[in-house]
Amino acid sequence: MTTDFLSMNKLGFPSRSRNEASSQYTHQAGQELLEVDGKVKTKLLSFWNNMKYGWTVKMKTNFSKDSAVWLLGKCYHRRTEEDVSAGQDIHTIREDGIEGFKIDFISRIWLTYRREFPILNGSNFTTDCGWGCMLRSGQMLMAQALVCHFLGRDWRWNPHQDIRSQKQFRDATYHRNIIKWFGDSPSHNSPLSIHMLVMLGEDCGKKAGDWYGPNAVAHMLRRAVEQGSQQTAELSNLNVYVAQDCAVYLQDVKDECGWDRHIEKKHKSKSLVLLIPLRLGIEKMNSAYSHCLIEMLSLPYCVGIIGGRPKHSLYFVGYQDDKLIHLDPHYCQPVVDVWQHDFPLSTFHCRSPRKMNVSKLDPSCCLGFYCKDLLEFNDFIESVQQGLVPAGDRSEYPMFVFCEGRSHEALATQRISIPDGPQPNRREIDSDDDLESEEFEIV
Repeated sequence: MTTDFLSMNKLGFPSRSRNEASSQYTHQAGQELLEVDGKVKTKLLSFWNNMKYGWTVKMKTNFSKDSAVWLLGKCYHRRTEEDVSAGQDIHTIREDGIEGFKIDFISRIWLTYRREFPILNGSNFTTDCGWGCMLRSGQMLMAQALVCHFLGRDWRWNPHQDIRSQKQFRDATYHRNIIKWFGDSPSHNSPLSIHMLVMLGEDCGKKAGDWYGPNAVAHMLRRAVEQGSQQTAELSNLNVYVAQDCAVYLQDVKDECGWDRHIEKKHKSKSLVLLIPLRLGIEKMNSAYSHCLIEMLSLPYCVGIIGGRPKHSLYFVGYQDDKLIHLDPHYCQPVVDVWQHDFPLSTFHCRSPRKMNVSKLDPSCCLGFYCKDLLEFNDFIESVQQGLVPAGDRSEYPMFVFCEGRSHEALATQRISIPDGPQPNRREIDSDDDLESEEFEIV
């Protein structure tokens, strides 16, 4: 028979037996091993995702010197004497050429996979690696809309610039505030965080770790801005409208933005972020709409396209010829405490553009546009018309339509909702052979 003896500590109270102490030590050691194991798994997962999506391989993105490069309504092209003599529109030629494109591209806000952030709602996830790419793509599109809203499309980020004027201070403050609103935290101070989006996704049956399609993300962003405006005053003069089955109801937009002059305004008017989920094909994209989609990125009101390949979302911001230029969220980085004073900005800006042939695009995507007021909205409606229907075949349906009146007043007809796309097998989403990345090169 074994007997456990109580030992006395210095104060005269009985201390735990050796067996109890040994058991507690074993338990603590086990917990520490589990924590270490969890961290190792997280780092291995990050490493695997970075390897999987090609970020460790230095590659060149080729930009032809003979073709214009478009980036969210801005055209970059090397001006030559032949262009002028041929009578090419001087306003479409940028003397700063590809260097101007570099600065413009780097200035876009880049939101990627992150690791070691607070646990997501109702899960054990502390990273969105492997499943959160559509959420990140949607965040980037919304971030660009906020940049246009608060800073303007011509704003450029210069990390080496000293703040010497009131305007520079204002711009730097808004730049940081926009990034803070997307901070990886469940705090209400980050109303557009992945934590908030995952929570909103629960209402439509989604949870952390699930695949989110562009249609679902568009509605989640709308709700996030709507709820965020109650806590963040700067968001209260912004309205997000999501098109219904490829239809934009004009009176709905005017009502929500307070643009109707015939109704007494109790609140000031709002600017518009217009999100249009599309499905341009069944299993593969209808090639007839390739040029239409590209045309959208040349409009000054465009804030990008979210889409990509099956279960591989990207944020498209421009194009050259038949190649779409995009920001890729598939790069896992450590979480950044955006509420720390003077937090680093470098991981929120990408220096490596990537390109993908438009023919590889999944048919399910979402277009984004920003209009400051009714005047810009009317101009957008007029300017977008030429790109809605394939130029070679006017018998095709337009990508989306504008409808007079309100949605609830529309005739009750059978409507087709926009699915988020077929579920691919794993082999369809692992290859990145069609992607080009990293440094800039003119060929």
